[in-house]
Amino acid sequence: MEYYFDTNSDGKLSDWTHALHGLQLSFAVKNFLVIAPQSASGVLLDRPEATKLLSAVAIALSNCSSSWPAFVPVHDPSRKAFIGIQNVDTHLTRRFEADRMGSQVPVTLLHYEGLFELFVSKFAFNTDFSMHLFKVNLKVKLTYKSLPSDDEDDTQENDAEKLESDEGPINYRHNKTQWDDDCPWSEWYTVEDPIKGIELYALWPEKTVGSSADMAEFENASPFDAEKWLISPNLSEALNNRKTIGFASQLHCLVAALDKSFQAQFIEDFVSVEKSGSEGLKSTAVVPPPTVLDRVLKDLFNEADDVQLGSPEDEHKSSRAIKGAPLQSLFAQFCLHALWFGDCNIRAIAVLWIEFVREVRWCWEESQPLPRMPANGVIDLSTSLVNQKLHMLAICISKKQQQNRRHHEEGENHDMLRAHVKEDNDVQREVYSDGVVHDSLGERKRRGSAGKVGSMMLLKSQQSMHTPYTQDPLLMTEDMHEERLQAVEAFGNAFSFSAKLEKEVLSSDMSAFKAANPDAVFEDFIRWHSPRDWEISDNEAMGGSREEWPPQGRLSGRMSDKGNSWRIIWNEALPLPASEQKPLLDPNREGEKALHYLETLRPNQLLAQMVCTSFRAAADTLKRTTYGSLKHMSTKIDQLYLTLASTLRCFQKNSLSVDHEIIDDLNRLSSIFEHVEKLVTFAASLHRKFMQAPRLSEAIFNDYFNFYIPRMGTASAGNYTKEFTKMQRVRRREREVVANMFTLPTANQSWRKVLSMGNLLNGNEPILREVIFSKRETLRGSYYATNNTPKNCEQEDIETHRMYICGTSNDLSVALTVSSCD
Repeated sequence: MEYYFDTNSDGKLSDWTHALHGLQLSFAVKNFLVIAPQSASGVLLDRPEATKLLSAVAIALSNCSSSWPAFVPVHDPSRKAFIGIQNVDTHLTRRFEADRMGSQVPVTLLHYEGLFELFVSKFAFNTDFSMHLFKVNLKVKLTYKSLPSDDEDDTQENDAEKLESDEGPINYRHNKTQWDDDCPWSEWYTVEDPIKGIELYALWPEKTVGSSADMAEFENASPFDAEKWLISPNLSEALNNRKTIGFASQLHCLVAALDKSFQAQFIEDFVSVEKSGSEGLKSTAVVPPPTVLDRVLKDLFNEADDVQLGSPEDEHKSSRAIKGAPLQSLFAQFCLHALWFGDCNIRAIAVLWIEFVREVRWCWEESQPLPRMPANGVIDLSTSLVNQKLHMLAICISKKQQQNRRHHEEGENHDMLRAHVKEDNDVQREVYSDGVVHDSLGERKRRGSAGKVGSMMLLKSQQSMHTPYTQDPLLMTEDMHEERLQAVEAFGNAFSFSAKLEKEVLSSDMSAFKAANPDAVFEDFIRWHSPRDWEISDNEAMGGSREEWPPQGRLSGRMSDKGNSWRIIWNEALPLPASEQKPLLDPNREGEKALHYLETLRPNQLLAQMVCTSFRAAADTLKRTTYGSLKHMSTKIDQLYLTLASTLRCFQKNSLSVDHEIIDDLNRLSSIFEHVEKLVTFAASLHRKFMQAPRLSEAIFNDYFNFYIPRMGTASAGNYTKEFTKMQRVRRREREVVANMFTLPTANQSWRKVLSMGNLLNGNEPILREVIFSKRETLRGSYYATNNTPKNCEQEDIETHRMYICGTSNDLSVALTVSSCD
């Protein structure tokens, strides 16, 4: 004995709800019980025995004053046949009977006329039904399902061939058009469309028909005439599949590689399985063939014309909080390739890294530009140290190129340079104690000026002060800054030692200032370069005048000392514009230092930086997805970045000891990423299908988002059995957009059999038709009324007959309910 309870608290019963039990839908009941034998089939094959059992249950329920209906399964289990009874009150009884036809359905029952006559035959005498009018209530629900794409099966076969052929990352180009070809992740992999199609439900809630002719006319009605349209996405199993390939699955593999990276001290140790000494590594480490390796390196080191490094406008506001690298940078692309190189095991990563560094050294030795890296600008210390070293190397290569061009030009103009040198040697120079350079010819040439400094005047000559062109600031990576700070702390006198460390930069600025201002003195340089060391007392500030000369003020105490290092440097500096000075950055020395770091990087340090950069690059890729104005999706992306920044904060330091707790945190982070990745693909698919109906797109996504929330706290996005069944109503002006999704069946779709059931939608017939016929009468004068019917109930309007019909051309279920007073 099984009990079923109504889950709707408002007491109302809807005719078309996914949550309804089959018997609730068939007989319009709420609470009921089923009596079935404890046998393998679970049904009573003997009809008289079933009738006796049902009568006994009805008597028992009546004695308990219960109005619950009771059902007994009969016949073969495949027929899903039931008989039932319900004592509504002391005078009204309802009898139920349901059966199913699982073979070829008679042609007459494919049409509304035949179904109408079947229902009428249950209460009318045998006669020509077409000659009589019957007042019958009709409710209809037609289900349409959009067709899958023609190349769906071919696509799956192609993907399987890619994996079996071991041809490298899944991203490499498809011959057929995929649904996500214009999505940002398609460069790396393709996913099955999470929305395989759309199911449309066209509803006629209630109408009255009188004859077979009315039903024949209704069969030709367009679904656009339906009072209500509801749609529900037909979701792919990939949304619940834990083995879905994507960024998240590969990030899990990268975290596993990080865990193994502490097994060796040098990256080369992982290349040879015999040297690694790890049995697990020997059995699972797979390295793609050399052809795949060559293709990856070619993609990394071929400068693409349309590559643009991430600009602040494109970046997420929290992206820079993750110590990684910009999306299109060389190291970020290396990390993304590594995710798909082999199965992202530590051995495959080691092979790829060694060849990557070898290509970087070739660019350095051949003075070839380093692709995907800026050759100028300031090194961004918020990025990973590998990215900083590659940026330093790109700048050094550019400097080397400039030097090579300069030497070449000097060689061509050697004779002209010799003439200039001779003229310069004829000029007699005399240097005064204040550091001002004078010509014996009395001419003072201004060189390297970038323009006047406002209204400031030189103290000695009262000429306008000019800003010089100076050399670029000294470039340093994060580890170079740390070394300098440690040296300052160890020296003691921070100011004096800092001045010595910055002597080259300071001397360069002084030389450029002297060249731009031939009559300048040390005080002029201080006023321009370090205004806080030119002090003006309060009294001088109150009493002084702008026109007063010389201007008020004096050097600060530290600059007034006789042994001040700045003054010593000033006296030694020659007036040379920046273009004629020795470069502050020695590209050969700094380039070799950067390469040495890359070539000697420890495996755990490399993998730690790869983890940060891969998470950031994968998130930046997903962020570029177009999904319309879905607020929940944007909020989830924001939360993802904050979670990434918080979890990966432990990698801010270059020296890191990773324990099992950190590995567990990274695995949980990969699972969170998996959830967001699935939501992004769902949002992208939804946006493409409902681009002309954004309200529907947002409404469906919000429904699915609320459905998906409970699984967000689980370890994985898969293994969730609950089915998404929420339907969304389509407005009148949106119907055309939805109807366009139902294209005409093509010749290749031979599996689709013509049902000939009418109500076509763009040539598509309904895959399921549900019809409810009902007839209501007053008890007084009714055929089913008895002499025992109470007088106070004779005017009661009851549903004497109800028939629920559901099926297709090959399957038809009929459920009949008859009410009577007996």
